Amino acid sequence: MASTETAAEETAQDLAGLEAGLDALDAVTVSRTPVREVLVRKVLPPVVAVVLVLAVWQILIWAQVTDDYKLPSPSQVWDEVTNAWAQGTLLGYIWTSVSRGLLGFLLALAIGTPLGLLVSRVRLVRAAIGPVLSGLQSLPSVAWVPPAVIWLGLDDRMMYAVILLGAVPSIANGLVAGVDQIPPLHLRAGKTLGATGLRGTWHIVLPAALPGYLAGLKQGWAFSWRSLMAAEIIASSPDLGVGLGQLLEQGRETSSMSMVFLAIILILTVGIAIDLLIFSPLERWVLRGRGLLVKS
Repeated sequence: MASTETAAEETAQDLAGLEAGLDALDAVTVSRTPVREVLVRKVLPPVVAVVLVLAVWQILIWAQVTDDYKLPSPSQVWDEVTNAWAQGTLLGYIWTSVSRGLLGFLLALAIGTPLGLLVSRVRLVRAAIGPVLSGLQSLPSVAWVPPAVIWLGLDDRMMYAVILLGAVPSIANGLVAGVDQIPPLHLRAGKTLGATGLRGTWHIVLPAALPGYLAGLKQGWAFSWRSLMAAEIIASSPDLGVGLGQLLEQGRETSSMSMVFLAIILILTVGIAIDLLIFSPLERWVLRGRGLLVKS
């Protein structure tokens, strides 16, 4: 009788411990990261990297590894920045390209998302245009600039056409890859619960395919930005204004390496800023929603 009571007590303790463990798993405590830790882990490393690049750059200038007109000093590039700011043209360069890039990306998003869903869910469509999308994704975006100029002329329509042709395949293929990675049991469970058609696509397919879809969006933005820069470098017209690509081409035409470096730095800065402000928060949100990221 005593052994029976002891076994019952041990079983009750085991169940209590199991319940406490499950409660601990559910009750995830999200603590606020101290400002000092954020500065040390996220702000300090890129600042140190930039300082090191500038230091190496200046050392190369002092060592006179090449002619001055081939490699300008950091101070010369900074003078170019201050001159453009004083003339009121610096923000105009950036806004011209960023506004085109973001609008073109949104258009590519509106086209690539339904196209990706169609390719991923309809076998006949996948067999027909799936290889075409993969081929278009591997085609250099600069190849679309000459035909776009001939078809549409030197205006913003040409710019957006080049962006769409570069970004839509990446977004569609990213969504197709995300849908292909969804477990079949997940889809069958959704159908059992009545999530079919557009409702199933919105509530089951898209959320489950979100990691692959987000990867396609990041790649789509990269292709959008690269396509736009190629179009701005090749196609020049007063009607198009002066974006970062045109600024880069102007530096080449005038043999001003400081202007060339300024354009390159601005193009790189915009790309990094878009990733940090838009795609990195989206990635953290997706990871946190799947329990893969407790705190950032």
